[in-house]
Amino acid sequence: MQKSQSSQQIEFTPWPLALAESYRERGYWVDCPLTDLLTRAGNPGATAIICGERKFSYGELDQHSSHLAAALAERGLHAGQTALVQLPNIAEFYLVFFALLKLGVAPVNALFSHQWLELGAYAEQLQPSLLIGCSRHKLFANGDFTAQLQKKHPYLHALVLGDTEYTENLQSLLPLESDTGTLERSTEVSPSVFVPPSQVAFFQLSGGSTGTPKLIPRTHNDYDYSVRRSAEICRLSPATRYLCALPAAHNFPLSSPGAFGVFSAGGCVVLAESPEPQHCFNLIARHKVTMAALVPSAVALWLEKNRAERNEQPLASLQLLQVGGANFAEAMARRVPAELGCQLQQVFGMAEGLVNYTRLDDSDEKIFTTQGRPMSDADEVRVLDERGQPVATGETGLLYTRGPYTFRGYYKAPEQNARAFDRDGFYCSGDLVQQNADGYLKVVGRVKDQINRGGEKIAAEEVENLLLTHGDIQQVALVAIPDEGLGEKSCACVITGNAKLKPPQLRRYLREKGLAEYKLPDRFQFLSALPLTAVGKTDKVALRNMMSEKKLQETA
Repeated sequence: MQKSQSSQQIEFTPWPLALAESYRERGYWVDCPLTDLLTRAGNPGATAIICGERKFSYGELDQHSSHLAAALAERGLHAGQTALVQLPNIAEFYLVFFALLKLGVAPVNALFSHQWLELGAYAEQLQPSLLIGCSRHKLFANGDFTAQLQKKHPYLHALVLGDTEYTENLQSLLPLESDTGTLERSTEVSPSVFVPPSQVAFFQLSGGSTGTPKLIPRTHNDYDYSVRRSAEICRLSPATRYLCALPAAHNFPLSSPGAFGVFSAGGCVVLAESPEPQHCFNLIARHKVTMAALVPSAVALWLEKNRAERNEQPLASLQLLQVGGANFAEAMARRVPAELGCQLQQVFGMAEGLVNYTRLDDSDEKIFTTQGRPMSDADEVRVLDERGQPVATGETGLLYTRGPYTFRGYYKAPEQNARAFDRDGFYCSGDLVQQNADGYLKVVGRVKDQINRGGEKIAAEEVENLLLTHGDIQQVALVAIPDEGLGEKSCACVITGNAKLKPPQLRRYLREKGLAEYKLPDRFQFLSALPLTAVGKTDKVALRNMMSEKKLQETA
């Protein structure tokens, strides 16, 4: 069911021609598909993934993903289509990802914590031809959710990993361990035939500040460069054993340098179900893990666990711990090498592109007090005030950026793009930063109406809009409140005429609306009025200050 190449290309905003040519001339873009990551290190027998008791070599990962791509092609899937995928931290996440890349079907990988509200919204944006889920998620415990999606999208083909009665089992399309005839099938699918590396490979999810996250088109060229440069900075090698404990779909554990960086270097990815300390400590000890990536709230748990087990050495093999996703307190940063016995690397990146690292040979001061500097000499960074003028070195301003791996526009979102980009094509990240004379950035806050709860981004407007559908709520504002463990938690400030309304009722209501668990407000504060700005809008700055200064009392 192949189409002409012109009809296969997925819509996205390309880089201006002059910039694109310069990126190629300077070696940032090398026009290779991301599937080359499976063969780049040149050792097909090396272990690529450890998932529980299962192991997959590079050759098997390449072969099995080709087999799956061919099986999907037999079911009518072809280049230029899109897919909605939701899988946990298991080897099949990567098998599916590479199979779709080989086929030229561009996926968006939903987080396993997402519920029907988020998945339904992604499907509306993408109009996918393929849905892949896992029966471990309650959405796929029966066929109800799948049937709802297929009613709206009648050409949607569904696969679910695990035994179900309502659709085909994804596992049935993967080769058996004894199946040696799949190499012949793998030649049926060649990514270079379908999708040029300058075109969209897959979509990532924005942090989102105004409702459902926007979709970020990532091309083979831009993402491949991000992966290669990240692996270089982090000095990955075939000896690297990387613990993937954060959700595999996140940009951080996927490409900074993440699993893709490890694959490019020929190392091994050890999958963890979650960052839970005991589980991770056991995996580190068993598989001699050398590198891991966490958000600050998980680091706090690791430090606490390690202190409780000070007579043991479960982290003896760990050489590098990356921390990113949220602000990392200097006091806690200094504890990492002292207590966990490994080097710390701070990472500040975004699914839209720009990634900053502290370097492995940086001074302690830079590592403990900054979030690093841009990884590429082609990254252009501007720190501007509210009038669009550059701020002085060390002063706080809004971060704007463009470069060879920073996208140029959200998928089919012209109004959002008009707000997010300036006339020179610089992306406004919404981060408030300070940049020192050496180019290192310190993140001091957000200008967007967004809450960063331990690395998980919550769009205030999305939660507010759902609460406003409740018949007893007249007004609501969701704001961030400081939290020692997570960095920020969420507080819903509610005006209601029903004195009997309680937080458990509202949380149950939001769950019934399909909201992901991590987006549920941590606190509810019932007020008689919301503070207003001079123009009559809710004054969230004043509200945040009020909620931070007072001890919140929540009625159970």
